[in-house]
Amino acid sequence: MASWNHIEITVDGKLVKAQAPSIVSASRSTDIPAFYADWFFHRLEEGYSAWTNPFNGVKSYVSYKDTRFIIFWSKNPRPLLPHLDYLKGHNIGCYIQYTLNDYEKEGLERGVRPLAERIDTFKLLVNKLGLGSVIWRFDPMILTDDISISELLDKVQNIGERLKGYAEKLVFSYADILSYRKVKANLEKCHIPYNEWTEEQMDEFARKLSNMNKELGWNFQLATCGEKIDLKKYGILHNRCIDGDLIARLAWQDKKLMDFMKVKIEEIPAPSLFGEHELPQGAILLPKNKYFISTHKKDSGQRKFCECMASKDIGEYNTCPHLCEYCYANTTKQMAIDNWKRHLQNKGSETITGK
Repeated sequence: MASWNHIEITVDGKLVKAQAPSIVSASRSTDIPAFYADWFFHRLEEGYSAWTNPFNGVKSYVSYKDTRFIIFWSKNPRPLLPHLDYLKGHNIGCYIQYTLNDYEKEGLERGVRPLAERIDTFKLLVNKLGLGSVIWRFDPMILTDDISISELLDKVQNIGERLKGYAEKLVFSYADILSYRKVKANLEKCHIPYNEWTEEQMDEFARKLSNMNKELGWNFQLATCGEKIDLKKYGILHNRCIDGDLIARLAWQDKKLMDFMKVKIEEIPAPSLFGEHELPQGAILLPKNKYFISTHKKDSGQRKFCECMASKDIGEYNTCPHLCEYCYANTTKQMAIDNWKRHLQNKGSETITGK
C-alpha cells in the first residue's frame, strides 16, 4: 500500500508539515468516542489535529484532507451517535471496535457505563451503521483468584446471548500482564490478585468458547487479538483490528479509497450455458453482483502477531478517564485525570490534552 501523503497546512499563520492519512485510527491510545467525540469532530471540521509523540515529545500534525475511513475504538461509543451523519455527509466510512466486557462485580472497570446500557448502545449503533460495522471485543480476558475460566465463559455467554443477531464477530485476547509494565504496576497498586494464562488454559478456554458459540447458535466469527497461540483447530482466527477486507466490504463504492488500497471491484459474470462461473480463490462477495480479491497487507510497524493494516492513530496515552484497573494506556490514574481536566478547560485545542 502507498504511504500517506505529506502536505503543508497553515497553523497560526505558519506553514507546517502534516501527514494526510486515508485511514485513521481513533484510537488505540485512549477512548476518543467516550470522552473526546466533540473534540474529534471539531478537529475533523477544522481539517487537522496535533499529536505528541509519546517517545520523544515532538508535536506533529495530522491533516484530514484525504481521510476516507475511520476506525473507532471505545468502551462507550454512544457519544458518536449524533456525529455519524456528519461522516456520511462527507463520504467518510467507519466501523467501531467496541470493547464490551463484564467486570462489574469485580470492579475492574469502575469508570464504564452500566453493562445493560452498553449493550443497548451496541444495538443502537448497529441499527445506525449496519451489521458488521460494530465489532464486539471482550478484551482482555483476565484470570484472577476471583475470576476462573468458567466464570469468564459465563460472562461471555451473558453478553453473547443479548448480542445474537447484532454481532458478526467476537474478538478477545488473553491478559498478558507480565509483558506490560504499566498493567502489572496498575494491578499490583490496586491489589488485584491476577494470574498469568498458561498455554493449556488458553487452549481450554478457546475450546469451550468455540463449543458455546456453536451450541448457542451465535455463529460469531471468533478471533484473537495479537496472540501467538494458534487456535485454528477451533475455528478461531488471528484478528485484523484495522482490517483492509472489512473496510473494502463497507466502503467498496468509494473509488478513491479503493484505488488507494489497490482493491479492484469486479463484476460477477452472468451464468453461461454451462452454469455459474467459478469465482477466483479468495473472492469476497459484495452487494450488486460484485466481488473483490483481498489485498490486505500487515502494517510492519505493529507487533509481531498483530495483523492490522497501516493506519494513523491520532490519540495520546495518559488521557483516558475510564481508569480501568488493568489499563495499559495510562501510566497512572492521576496523569489521566490531570490531562482530562486540562482538556475540559481548552476543548477547542488542536491536541487532546489541551496543551
